[in-house]
Amino acid sequence: MADDLSKRGPQDRNRVNTSEAWELTYWSTTFGVTKDQLIAAVKAVGPMVVDVRKKLGK
Repeated sequence: MADDLSKRGPQDRNRVNTSEAWELTYWSTTFGVTKDQLIAAVKAVGPMVVDVRKKLGK
């Protein structure tokens, strides 16, 4: 199933998906961090938004 690129937010707002470029852009903008910082945070704590937010101090 292909992503519907007309949607502006992630399909699952509880998880950070770093494998889709547009979601990586969305989440890095949302958290105000670089894409590399976001990827490192997800690797450290997993994909759950609550955990990533805590790791990034947001």
